[in-house]
Amino acid sequence: MPGVLGINARNLLYIKPSLTKRVARILDNKILTKKILSAKGIPTPKTFSSVSSLRELTEFDWNELPSSFALKPNRGFGGEGILVVFARKKERTQHFANVGILDPASWRIMRIFGKRTLEPAWIKADGTAIELPDIKNHILNVIDGTFSLGNLPDVAFFEERIKILKLFKEYSFRGIPDIRIIVYNSTPIMAELRIPTKESDGKANLHLGAIGVGIDMESGITTHAIHNDRAISYVPGSRLVLRGIKIPGWKEILELAIRAQKSVGCELLGADISIDRDRGPIILELNARPGLSIQIANMAPLRERFERVRGLRVETVKKGVKIAQDLFGGGLEEELEEISGKKIVGAREEITIHGTGKERHITFAKIDTGAYRTSIAKSLADKLQLTHILKYKKVRGALGKEERPIIDLVFELDGEKVHTEAFIASREEMKHDVIIGRRDLKKFLVDPTKNLILHK
Repeated sequence: MPGVLGINARNLLYIKPSLTKRVARILDNKILTKKILSAKGIPTPKTFSSVSSLRELTEFDWNELPSSFALKPNRGFGGEGILVVFARKKERTQHFANVGILDPASWRIMRIFGKRTLEPAWIKADGTAIELPDIKNHILNVIDGTFSLGNLPDVAFFEERIKILKLFKEYSFRGIPDIRIIVYNSTPIMAELRIPTKESDGKANLHLGAIGVGIDMESGITTHAIHNDRAISYVPGSRLVLRGIKIPGWKEILELAIRAQKSVGCELLGADISIDRDRGPIILELNARPGLSIQIANMAPLRERFERVRGLRVETVKKGVKIAQDLFGGGLEEELEEISGKKIVGAREEITIHGTGKERHITFAKIDTGAYRTSIAKSLADKLQLTHILKYKKVRGALGKEERPIIDLVFELDGEKVHTEAFIASREEMKHDVIIGRRDLKKFLVDPTKNLILHK
């Protein structure tokens, strides 16, 4: 890929001119960065408390912590040293019996029974338990500088754990996906969705084994995907398609990245943004030395984009967003169809269903990537005489577990003929007679914003 930016060129041409001592002091200090962003009204995860010395660790009140949190090194980098806790284990007690107390009245050795409360423990991202001594040891490592730049003494701080958006639940292994946006000269020039995996231990860091998915700057729709620097189409171990995911609130996310960059006064940085289920887009951290694998995820060189915005006058946040979307977005459908061989479909599409004979029925179907198998209303199946039951399958529905019949179904979507096995379901009160599940969308990419007029 011509124009790919290497580390040395990145450091010399773009980082060195913009990373002043003042800016480095801010960006290499997560707690200070959060204070500056919060003062500007930019949302960040709430900080509960911090530990900077052995004395503070000894006196720390563990009951003040919430049941879930993220423990981070203040000067850490690359996701190293981050410990994410999902829940606190219920208070545990241990029964015991002591022997060795002399009863003066009988001159017999008495056995004393009792119970004691064990030290607290928590559940980590991988489902295993971590006990208090282990957390204390981890904090001591943080304080000693094990995870900090230059191995300098550091501060451990406890931070609010972001609540995952429903959209990302099935894609992510336990952790929270984030969006890395590289901002240069108040303009977002490249972005990727970073998805935690089992290999990355629930962390969204590519060098630890997370998935990186390029994002079209105009639409906020994912394009190419990589895992361990290799191109992939699906989440490893699943059939979840990574292309075609629409990032909600995309323009707001781009604006947030620019505001963060302006707040710290650094010409170039990587803004890591997550979408909290309750709070919306939120800045996780800012990185003065963003990695370069984002180029592979976007199949586009960074150097060219740097040069296209170098020296431009970008007076406002909205202008920065417009420049980014005009220069580095657009034409997504044609591009994706060309590189993937897949057609773009919206959340609602017209389909033609083949009956048992020559009969054809045209209707609108809901394109539902949350469903695995396609479903057709019983009334429509009966009308088209699609009554031959292949088998029954147990599924969990709104009314609990039930057995649903499966039939052969042939339909046409955007000129593509699909032969599948579909559920027959009761859909009398539903808006659509047909739901097309992701099992039958292998030839398509889904853009939820396409054909929005059909929803009116």
